[in-house]
Amino acid sequence: MNHAPSISIGSSSALWQSLQAQWQSSTITWLVLTVGVYLLAMQLYRRSRFYPLLIPVFTAVAVIVAVLFITDTPYADYRAGTQWLTLWIGPATVALGVPLYAQRQRVMALWRPILVALLVGCWVGLLSAIGIAWALGGSWQTLVSLAPKSATIPIALPMAERLGGLASLAAVAVAITGVVGAMGSAWLMRLLRIQSPAVHGFTLGLAAHAIGTARGMQIHPVAGAFAALAMGLNGVATALFMPWVLAWFGVGG
Repeated sequence: MNHAPSISIGSSSALWQSLQAQWQSSTITWLVLTVGVYLLAMQLYRRSRFYPLLIPVFTAVAVIVAVLFITDTPYADYRAGTQWLTLWIGPATVALGVPLYAQRQRVMALWRPILVALLVGCWVGLLSAIGIAWALGGSWQTLVSLAPKSATIPIALPMAERLGGLASLAAVAVAITGVVGAMGSAWLMRLLRIQSPAVHGFTLGLAAHAIGTARGMQIHPVAGAFAALAMGLNGVATALFMPWVLAWFGVGG
């Protein structure tokens, strides 16, 4: 009499855990998944004729977060698997100097309002994040992690980690800030009746860092140039002023 092979529940569970571990630890898996999801999100964005709620960063992030949640993958594993992508953030940021160079004369003529907007925007960004979290009883780690939300990732994450924050929480705060800023900027400009692409772009780069800068590039070349300028300046200003603001709130490790 033939007997069909049986697979115990324990062996099935062990097999699933083994496959899950291999999935989580595979660098190429997360790299390919991230690039693939982003390309699909970009196609969706173009087909929607650049509908603000479907910007690729928002839709792609939603899919990646869902995958991380379903597979129970720690952010540290995902970050390690996509580190090759983060290496390109620096060169891409530097390349934004090309459109900025084309607007150099206009930037020099507007250096006073640019300086005022930078200082006000940087301090508002820091105080709003820290102040709200502090008023709601957030821990000092939470305050430090949320503080650099308007700075670009290469600056925000090292600043948060150096001062005792959580890189994962800082990354989430930066991503949410960028997505919300890019999605809501057009509505805000219409509400305030602002039609200047320079003002729109500087606002995007100041509040929504790289994601806002990418949105500015789509709006107008001038908006993209001023967004790149604001992103760079605000990154430096955040690194300089963030320790002062934290000390003012009595935040320390």
